[in-house]
Parts: sequence; structure tokens; C-alpha cells
Amino acid sequence: MARMKFICDTERCIDCNGCVTACKNENETPWGVNRRRVVTINDGVPGERSISVACMHCSDAPCLAVCPVNCIYHTEDGIVLHDKDQCIGCGYCYYACPFGAPQFPATGLFNHRGKMDKCTFCSGGPEPDTSEAEFKKYGRNRIAEGKLPACAEMCGTKALIAGDATVIADIYRQRVETRGYGPELWGWKIAYGKPKRGGDIKAKGDGPRENQNLKDSQNDEGRLPT
Repeated sequence: MARMKFICDTERCIDCNGCVTACKNENETPWGVNRRRVVTINDGVPGERSISVACMHCSDAPCLAVCPVNCIYHTEDGIVLHDKDQCIGCGYCYYACPFGAPQFPATGLFNHRGKMDKCTFCSGGPEPDTSEAEFKKYGRNRIAEGKLPACAEMCGTKALIAGDATVIADIYRQRVETRGYGPELWGWKIAYGKPKRGGDIKAKGDGPRENQNLKDSQNDEGRLPT
């Protein structure tokens, strides 16, 4: 069986929040609930990176271990889902999750949190597939429709990829192996391949420039990892 996972390539993420918007539009989550968010690390300093974060659908999910009413469960594909009819809003899963995935949309008297909400990998919940009740409680079931999560499909730079863990791991491994700097940068051969009408490529970009900063990370392969 497939083990469904997310991978976010921090070298490609441009902090556009397209994945956040796509998730919210597709699942019509309530105001204040973001199943996915973009986190910036080292903001404003060299080495700044952005990463899209949601439920990572852990194989050994800590939220599942601490839930006192067993409303969180694994599907056959390894997706972590929950049953809102069983949820008592205790918040244990919120404190156990290292990614901050569980959301609690409602607050009120006696610290009532409301029913937990989180990323479902666009696979709905325990209600019948693609039913109105399922959409109202858990959002759209794109997996039952043969589609991938909306956040991954809408990622403009393909930084966020989703699917079978083995497949997406191979995709990421290939990216790392082919990723370089300058004329070796990923995608260079596609953008500046051989001219259709023959001849040599004149704009290779592999020569020194007068204004080139030799200490810049894009020109110094050993300064920052790819």
C-alpha cells in the first residue's frame, strides 16, 4: 500500500502562500482556521528559508497516541484522520503535535475549544466518500476523486509535493543530485538548451562578470548546501 506524505523543498518555496489559499478555498475552512501555513526561518538574514507546514501524517503520530477518546486514526494509505463526532476538544493533540497541525476554531465558556480541525490530505473523514456531510465536516475528498491535495497541485514552483512516500522521495533525491550553482543550476539545460535551428549557445552565463560578488552563496559552492 502507498504511504501518503508531504515534502516541502525549501530551495523552491518562495513564500507566496498559494498553498495556504488553495487549501482554504478547497475545503472552505472556518475563519481563523488554517490547515496549512508558511513558516519563515532565519527571517531577514543570510540563509533565510520558507517552508510550508501542515499535518505531516506521521507513521507514528503523537496526536494519535495521546487522544483519550481515540478519535484520531490511520487510513490504509497512512493518512492521519479524525472523527469530529468523537472529539471532545480536550486539546491534547494540539500540545502533542510538533507541527502545530490541530486547530480549534471555537472558544467559549469554560474554555470550550470546539471540535478539532486539521489537514486531511484532502481525503475527507469517516463519513461516506464525497458526501455532503463529509464535505461539511472535513472538506473535499480529492483522494476519492483520484486527485492529489489542492495545496500541492497549486504550488507554482512545485516546492510542495505530495503522494506516495517512495515516489516523492525519488523526486526530491533527483532534485538534490542535479541541483547546482550558476550554469549548473537546476533547469539551466531546459531553459538554455541547444537552439532549435542549430548553432552554439552564446548566452551561457558561465563567464565572470565585473560586478560579480565572489563571496555570494550563488557563486561559492562551498558556502551553503544545495
